[in-house]
Amino acid sequence: MTENNSSQDKRAAVVINPVKSPDDEFKTNFFQLCADAGWAEPLWLETTEEDPGAGQARQALEAGVDVVIAAGGDGTVRTVASVLVGTDTAMGLMPLGTGNLLARNLGMDVTDPLNAAKSVLSGSETKIDVVKAVLDHGKQEQLFLVAAGVGYDAAIMGDTNDDLKDRVGWLAYVEAGIRKLPGKPVGATITIEGNHPVHRKVRSVMVGNCGKLMGDVQIFPDALYTDGILDLLVLAPRGRFGWLSVVAGVFGKGSKRNKSVQSYSGKSAVIELASPQEFQVDGDHLGEVSHLKVSVEPLALIIRMTAAAK
Repeated sequence: MTENNSSQDKRAAVVINPVKSPDDEFKTNFFQLCADAGWAEPLWLETTEEDPGAGQARQALEAGVDVVIAAGGDGTVRTVASVLVGTDTAMGLMPLGTGNLLARNLGMDVTDPLNAAKSVLSGSETKIDVVKAVLDHGKQEQLFLVAAGVGYDAAIMGDTNDDLKDRVGWLAYVEAGIRKLPGKPVGATITIEGNHPVHRKVRSVMVGNCGKLMGDVQIFPDALYTDGILDLLVLAPRGRFGWLSVVAGVFGKGSKRNKSVQSYSGKSAVIELASPQEFQVDGDHLGEVSHLKVSVEPLALIIRMTAAAK
């Protein structure tokens, strides 16, 4: 059997947020891309307000496709991943959002979605960690791939101006971050892998599976999406110039950083807050929580991409 015939047996499904589609020719161009690569005609599934991708991803699994490509922002990626995790079907990425955080951390092309799709069709499979977050003692469970946070960072995600984001991209988060600088710290108890708890007054606790966040800033310099370890970052500015210490700590070196920025790591963690705080996963603002349990699921998601991207 020739390599082309082998490729012809392969079929992709695209779960796409139609609002994010670059132009009217995008679907046609992707179909042609599949034909040129020797793949069968793809399954094209559009998300809706009622179903942001889970039902479409399940439909793709039932169709027996070889790869399910999440085409949209980080929310679409996370939703599709929540269905594919633990299965033998790979996920691909066509980044169409503002942050495209997972794609950036994987080294994929975030400037040209069709080129990114080409790397999926011609690529190979690799596995990455995912993180499960249990909110308020099991009332809700969320899966994330890049980072989650309670407090200041979540407030930024919840108050970013969408119109500004469409105009200037990730810089809109900077504008929201400046507006959200004033605020009061909250008491937090952080327990890593059941060890002795740490008590702090914090503005934010972030949990990372990958290193890069908005603007390609390396928030978690030691984070690897294949190491089975979570990286935690605690922001606790003090006094009038506390945020300057936070900036110095975030961009500083060493595991201890400074008193305003503390780093921890482990396979699991529990974060208890004295009062409910805003919460986000992979940039999606999900309301408020007062108790958060996070745990890593090592190599639970298959990603299809080129070796160069990896």
